[in-house]
Amino acid sequence: MIRDGDLLATLVETVRRFVRERLVPAEAKIEAEDTIPGALIDEMRSMGLFGMSIPERYGGLGLTMEEEVLVAFELGYTSPAFRSVIGTNNGIGSQGIILDGTEAQKDYWLPRMARGEVIGSFALTEPDVGSDAASVRTTAVRDGDFYVLNGTKRFITNAPVADVFTVMARTGGEGPSGISAFLVPRNSPGLTLGPVDAKMGQRGTRTCDVIFDNCRVPKEALIGGRESQGFKTAMKVLNRGRLHIAAVCVGTAQRLCDESVAYARSRVQFGKPIAEHQLIQAMLADSATETFAGRSMVLEAARMYDSGENVIQQVASAKLFCSEMVGRVADRAVQIHGGAGYMQASPVEHFYRDVRLFRIYEGTSQIQQLIIARQMLNA
Repeated sequence: MIRDGDLLATLVETVRRFVRERLVPAEAKIEAEDTIPGALIDEMRSMGLFGMSIPERYGGLGLTMEEEVLVAFELGYTSPAFRSVIGTNNGIGSQGIILDGTEAQKDYWLPRMARGEVIGSFALTEPDVGSDAASVRTTAVRDGDFYVLNGTKRFITNAPVADVFTVMARTGGEGPSGISAFLVPRNSPGLTLGPVDAKMGQRGTRTCDVIFDNCRVPKEALIGGRESQGFKTAMKVLNRGRLHIAAVCVGTAQRLCDESVAYARSRVQFGKPIAEHQLIQAMLADSATETFAGRSMVLEAARMYDSGENVIQQVASAKLFCSEMVGRVADRAVQIHGGAGYMQASPVEHFYRDVRLFRIYEGTSQIQQLIIARQMLNA
């Protein structure tokens, strides 16, 4: 793990420069072509970004949660597509293996994920199952030394480029206790992909359906070698992932603040820069204040996470506040830019579309509210 303060500062500064010098200039290309250049992905591999949260013993950087969110603040400063391509390897694609996998599963998959040779994906959502994750309908039926999977997963991040899927499937009765988790390689017989989804924003990220039609996987694909643990695994995985997303939201909000300040200084109306008009200043001040509040929440929750405390409520609060906050900051950024902010030539235009998804995936804002209230009432 990176515990040395100077080493961590070097990592964060390296990522910061990489984002500003390599990724930000590529944003227009991503928007136009809806794909990330392979050369940039190779650079992210060489920097170890595919293995930030994977333990050192498996070839990763082994970052603590606090260290990870400091890097995520920087990654959030540019188009979400760049973070997304490495995000599943560091979050929902690898954490199930790290937390609950067998040693054999860890030894086989984690080094490959850390090197970026393999991209992991997390398949939970279904056509009729989203927020109600305990109602998964995809089935996994034991057949000798194999399991046979049937069902469809929907809106699965990185599915078109994934090499292995963490799949939640029902092995038992109704409810969360009947769900198990499986590691299903992309080349498994009976696994097919649907067309790539056309989305409102986050161009460069790829999602699609993952379809299982009598898909056979060996019994060793069962995460942890135990049935009925899948829902618990999913909830533990989402806890870390939600905090990471909250940090990305903060990074994006900071980018929007910086774009707004730069434009307000240069745009002249009524004989002076609009930055000198108090109503513009009020919007800038609100955005800066909310960004600072979000950053403080994320850092505090990350420190509590690392200390082993129960942070379910704090993580849900951070995800709720930061994902809603960045939407407000994006709206103000467009307003400050005026008509220019509505044009695709302006980066605030694509961020306005991009950030809308943060309030939906890895648990909608309404789900976070329910989690927070439940934790309060059960205290």
